[in-house]
Amino acid sequence: MKMIINNSSQQPIYEQIAEQVKGRIMNGSAKEGDLLPSVRALSKELKISALTVKKAYDSLEHEGFITTVHGKGSFIAAANPRLLEEEHRKEVEADLEKAILKGRRGGMTDKEIKELFDLIMEE
Repeated sequence: MKMIINNSSQQPIYEQIAEQVKGRIMNGSAKEGDLLPSVRALSKELKISALTVKKAYDSLEHEGFITTVHGKGSFIAAANPRLLEEEHRKEVEADLEKAILKGRRGGMTDKEIKELFDLIMEE
């Protein structure tokens, strides 16, 4: 599994790993039962601490995206449509919040932002 880490990003590395795995699950390129690289293998490939990869995997497991079987590895969990929908909703919400903040910083009123949003939605 090819992963790209941005060391200059404000986002912690373990979150970057988790987000990339979630993205692959959501776009269908990672499917139920697919084996993830071992913690050691991925940490070696990315040249980062194994604890960082472990933290990413623990986070993914806690959120229900992967399951870990001792001695066998970590696998993509059965797709939960509601979980995937909620994750997608969170991403859209975060993007909208950024756009609203950017508009406000640029001096736009909430009314102008809503009008722009409505205009874009018509397309």
